Amino acid sequence: MSADRLYEVKLFLPRFGEKPIGIWLDLLIFRSAEIGICLELMEKMKESGFLQRIRIVLVGTSHPGNIGASARAMKNMGVSQLVLVNPLEFPSDQAVWRAVGAADLLEKARVVSSLDEAVADCTLVIGTSARGRRIPWPVLEPRRCAEMVAQEPQENAIAIVFGGEKMGLSNEDLHRCNYHLTIPVNPEYSSLNLGAAVQVVCYELRMKQLELLESGPKDEMDDWDGEFCRADQMEHFYEHLEQTMIDVDFHDPENPRQLMTRLRRLFSRTRLDKMELSILRGILTNTQRNASVQSSQLKGESKNV
Repeated sequence: MSADRLYEVKLFLPRFGEKPIGIWLDLLIFRSAEIGICLELMEKMKESGFLQRIRIVLVGTSHPGNIGASARAMKNMGVSQLVLVNPLEFPSDQAVWRAVGAADLLEKARVVSSLDEAVADCTLVIGTSARGRRIPWPVLEPRRCAEMVAQEPQENAIAIVFGGEKMGLSNEDLHRCNYHLTIPVNPEYSSLNLGAAVQVVCYELRMKQLELLESGPKDEMDDWDGEFCRADQMEHFYEHLEQTMIDVDFHDPENPRQLMTRLRRLFSRTRLDKMELSILRGILTNTQRNASVQSSQLKGESKNV
């Protein structure tokens, strides 16, 4: 369906309820095609409405005006979930002023104290970054990001994380993301306002949803036999993995050598489902148990000597 046609249908809907009963009957007879189009459109929006599952997370925002500008950019593109991690100043009249008609997003915004809390129930976490990293991470540009988000199963929550105005996201925050997102700006002038960055990303997300309204969703994960792990489940796994490696003398936390960072990158790229995670944690538990038994036996033998 063309953009003009979608606009015609949108205009048709509110006018429908204002007609006298006789004209209603005429509409039902002569405009049944339009009613069918409306129903089809509503069904497609229900199937492919991934915008409602996207959570924009702003970490350490220092200027309340940028929070308002980000909310405005989100509402322009149909994204409504806003989470703020340790904002310097919020609530704020300046945020409301910059939000213009998107003050409702600010009223519903959730304020939390850590990124872990903001993304705990998300299965896909994408962090924005403008800098190269010592250990490279899988990187997306906004259009590819939208394609990946559109392929997520409908029950999954998705977070796109933006850092503060001065320094962006910390390495620790970026290590909690499955992918990093970079906007391909002019290298000679790469400074991009927070609200503008949110606008670019949300625009690509909306364009992808409009494309799905035309063609229908094509979810590559429809046949997957398990749910993806949430961010909080993965954090518990990383703690378990690190402790197991310490127990078997494979990992020295005083001299980590980027080991946990590289393992985080490995599992973020792989994206475990809950059954796979359960298997791995079972292996870790058995490894710890056997290591404890062997340690006790060695202590017993040394006493006997």
